[in-house]
Amino acid sequence: MTETAQEPFDLHDRALRDHAVSAALGQRPFDYLIKGGVLVDVVTGELRPADVGVCGPLISSVHAPGSLPAAEEVIDASGRFLSPGLIDAHMHIESSMVTPAGYAAAVLPRGVTTLVWDPHELANVHGLPGVEWALEAVSELPLRVVVLVPSCVPSAPGYEMSGADFHGADIAQLLRRPAVGGVAEVMNMHGVIERRDHVSDVVQAGLESGKPVCGHARGLAGKDLNAFVAAGISSDHELVSGDDLIAKLRAGLTIELRGSHDHLLPEFVAELNKLGHLPSTVTLCTDDVFPDDLDAKGGLDQVVRRLVACGLPAGWALRAATLNAASRLGRADLGLIAPGRRADIAVFEDLSEFKVDRVLINGMPLLGNRRFSSSFGRTDTSALQGSVKCARLTADDFKVCSAGSKVKVATIHRPRFTEWKTMETDVRDGCVVPPKSSTLISVVHRHGRRPAAPKTGYLTGWGDWKGAFCTTISHDSHNLTVFGGNEADMAVAANWVIAHQGGMAVAKDGAILAALALPLSGLITDAPLNETALKFQQIKAAMKHIVMWQPPYLVFKACVGASLACNAGPHQTDLGIADTALDRLMETPVLDILS
Repeated sequence: MTETAQEPFDLHDRALRDHAVSAALGQRPFDYLIKGGVLVDVVTGELRPADVGVCGPLISSVHAPGSLPAAEEVIDASGRFLSPGLIDAHMHIESSMVTPAGYAAAVLPRGVTTLVWDPHELANVHGLPGVEWALEAVSELPLRVVVLVPSCVPSAPGYEMSGADFHGADIAQLLRRPAVGGVAEVMNMHGVIERRDHVSDVVQAGLESGKPVCGHARGLAGKDLNAFVAAGISSDHELVSGDDLIAKLRAGLTIELRGSHDHLLPEFVAELNKLGHLPSTVTLCTDDVFPDDLDAKGGLDQVVRRLVACGLPAGWALRAATLNAASRLGRADLGLIAPGRRADIAVFEDLSEFKVDRVLINGMPLLGNRRFSSSFGRTDTSALQGSVKCARLTADDFKVCSAGSKVKVATIHRPRFTEWKTMETDVRDGCVVPPKSSTLISVVHRHGRRPAAPKTGYLTGWGDWKGAFCTTISHDSHNLTVFGGNEADMAVAANWVIAHQGGMAVAKDGAILAALALPLSGLITDAPLNETALKFQQIKAAMKHIVMWQPPYLVFKACVGASLACNAGPHQTDLGIADTALDRLMETPVLDILS
């Protein structure tokens, strides 16, 4: 990737280089001198004492302590560790339910200086204007953001309907912009492998642009994995096991090792340690971080911390989060504390908790590392408003109609790695009685491109629900999705969310237990992060009164991914029950009328 139009500091400026060379020779003072620290050398693996001289946005010198003391300002890093700024190789700001400015305010003081953002949530709601808004929203942030063009709008064409349709020509148009760094995760795996025109056009646009085409290869192995990579996909973050990690490294994919699945991290670390070295193609990412975790624990710094706690050497973790990521981006100016590189520097107190003492980005220190205002670079949000185009719903809207008195129905079994099951149940007054031990799931198109009529199905293996939950964060088409043990509570939760133009609501016995309004795109809010985090925590607490979670798969996060139709197996969408691998779409779960 080339430098983006967002980058405000030109490292090729001759006067800047003159200044840096003179300072490195001791002929003039540095703008800033970071002294007394221990450098984490992500090339050699050394931990060595060094002072770092900075001129403007450029690192001028890395030298022996005390050998070049002249500087306009000295930053004392005694007893601290100096690392390049962290680079989050794949993420979605919208998943934290805050604006880009709010996200930047949370992670920059923690040492995260660069994000690679796939705004496909905004794109699935608003189409091209959503991507335009994303580019504008990051254009003046102090945090560096490389924006990718969303590849899957929707993620499973023909099986769901989002707010827009991106075709190869749309992707090509966006890729011509310098501020767009590549094609974001191509999620329609079977479309890639089967060379379907729609997705092949998207990949081809990326290949012809010369920019990276990123991937989403959950569950792919053997010939399917080979075919996916042969199509031109060059990265993946959807790892399911240690063996999967090694297979994808062997396939030549850049790995965006994510921190969103705690139960898998020890296995990944064990496999990397067994190799005895860190492959240069291993980077780190957050993918999705909920607002409470972002507020309390941070972003990519949390991933580094957890990997080290699992036994990954700290130097390896930092190399993955810095130099390896910069290499993936084609950014020779980033990822290393060395002369001639961009002065993105994190000063950590230790190499276990990675608590930040100081951050510089483009050679400019954050003042006392206080969180800057999330209104910095504030962008007009009017284009994101009014995205929930649904009328009020009744309990009857969530019922499945059928003739006869007894029917066979299809169910979607398990929250993750879903599979088809069948059950028999009764029909009363023309409506199917939900099968025993099942959970209702209903997806309502909310983008105004088709009728906003619920499509209801049945989940099994989701526990015993005693209320309902509604959300407009529902990957990746982000239609209104409702789960419940009864239709009445489903209507209560859904109507709260509709009335507030998006968000989440938990209902039980006809009352709202907790709710979070997300009026911008039905995905985010411009409220402060701490307020959003608190309300989200209240949602999760209320959900424990609705259903008993059974980790690692039956967890709250499963609710926002239950309609992700591009993944293998059946998933409920606004068009019915979809299974892209079997090329199957059922408008109703009723398979057969038995009597």
